[in-house]
Amino acid sequence: METTTTPLLHVLVLVLFLLDSAVAQPILFDPINPLLNAGPVQKKPNYETSFTGNWELVRNSSDVSAMHLAITKENKAILFDATNSGPSLLPLPAGNCRPDPTSKTNGEDCWAHAAEYDFVADQLRPLKVGMDCFYSCFASVGPLGLAVTVCAGVDEHLVLVGRIRRRWDAGAVRYATQQILPDGSFIVVGGRREFSYEFIPAPGQSNPSNYKLPFLIETTDDVENNLYPFVHLSTDGNLFIFANNRSILLDPRTHTILREFPPLKDGSHNYPASASSALLPIRLRSSTTAPIPAEVIICGGASHTSAALAAEKMFIPALRRCSRLTITKPSATWHTEVMPTPRVMADMLLLPNADVLIINGASKGTSGWGWAVSPNLEPLLYRPSSRRNQRFMTLAPTTIPRMYHSTSAVLPDTSILVAGSNPNSRYNYTAEYPTEFRLERFYPPYLDPELAIHRPRIVKELAPSSVTYGASFQLVFDVADLGLELADLKVTMYAPPFTTHGISMNQRLLILSTAELSLVALGRWTVAVTAPPSGVVAPPGYYLLFVVNRAVPGAGVWVQLQ
Repeated sequence: METTTTPLLHVLVLVLFLLDSAVAQPILFDPINPLLNAGPVQKKPNYETSFTGNWELVRNSSDVSAMHLAITKENKAILFDATNSGPSLLPLPAGNCRPDPTSKTNGEDCWAHAAEYDFVADQLRPLKVGMDCFYSCFASVGPLGLAVTVCAGVDEHLVLVGRIRRRWDAGAVRYATQQILPDGSFIVVGGRREFSYEFIPAPGQSNPSNYKLPFLIETTDDVENNLYPFVHLSTDGNLFIFANNRSILLDPRTHTILREFPPLKDGSHNYPASASSALLPIRLRSSTTAPIPAEVIICGGASHTSAALAAEKMFIPALRRCSRLTITKPSATWHTEVMPTPRVMADMLLLPNADVLIINGASKGTSGWGWAVSPNLEPLLYRPSSRRNQRFMTLAPTTIPRMYHSTSAVLPDTSILVAGSNPNSRYNYTAEYPTEFRLERFYPPYLDPELAIHRPRIVKELAPSSVTYGASFQLVFDVADLGLELADLKVTMYAPPFTTHGISMNQRLLILSTAELSLVALGRWTVAVTAPPSGVVAPPGYYLLFVVNRAVPGAGVWVQLQ
């Protein structure tokens, strides 16, 4: 909600600022993570709050269980499920039934298995999906705003491009991971009994071949534990690929494994022993040509034998460790921390202020139908730049278990949309953990109402709709703080992920280089921002831009990077 500032209000803000500065904790140098140490030293401490977040039930039913979730630049969430889970609660429009030879009703399926949710207007509409997107991979905001999905079980795959549809031929792929490459193309890695990777061709072209990756065979154990491998595009154009407990750096241009990193020996970390992973925020500086460090984090997972035991209804605690690795460092080693609670099949989201949110999942068992118990209801906030042993904060719990097939997404207003959960092979409303349709929003600590006065508001009508690589552009924003300095601010650029099965594909957050902060009117500022230098650092596509004031982000605006 917009407010009008007055001189008296500015005086009150100044008093509050001075009081707040006396008790806030300083930003500390992090010797492990060099990514967050570059740039001007922040002179003032971050705004503090004792607020641990808040939950809101925003819709009683999405009518489709959200096994997969992504948001688009139109401010819509795309929710989709398998087509073989039984009738959903959302009928397709008359005359739009889907052919289904297994159906007992005239060989047709007249229920939607995907939906478009307008999270601004709280409106839902059915989407007709002509194939089974069970265990698929997806990219929601590619170079042209594409919503691209690689689905299993058929030879023709539908690609949603806003309202446009395109097709290509490909083999059935389940549990594969997709990554956007520097030129805007896509690579798909792994999948069940797919020990290879391949590049998704342009529309109308065929895929001539795939490339064998023995590493995926080597990391397969008795219960697999290497499906949905973690794939992150490094700042040098190479791909970090993690499967089970091992990881490599692959050059996708020469198909060469450049190095293998030390293994994580505490258990398994990929489906069904689903940990969560992210590429930590990347800080960019325009004044240096030095290589840009890139660091990954992996949290949770399960023991190598946990899935086999869970299949026999014996549930052992998930892993509690979080491990970080600087993948651009040839001699990199893992640095490990311990979470407050064990966690498996959680989502990991990068927040606009460069913190990390770990949400959803369970404390015992693994991914799989009925293979987990003890829902972990408390999200965790992880602050990568805080002092070691002070990085985790336990947040307000939900009352809704979000188990297998739960999802989440960061929204433009910086809140979190939380959806899904169906650890049953079909829609089941009487199971211990029934099929879940309720949609929630979680409001992280930076959305404490008492911090509202410090929240920047980008002037949308003056914001760029697109920027080119390396270009400088102006952001105009309003904030009531007096004495604002450039070092107080971050401008972040966020690529929202596709989330499913505890993996967040194509998620990326960049802390952009800034300069020339100017006060242009009462409470109105401009800051000069430099776009990422190339697609290696930030693949082309649509991103959310945020202005962050001492760890308090304002709502984001969409911008196309090209």
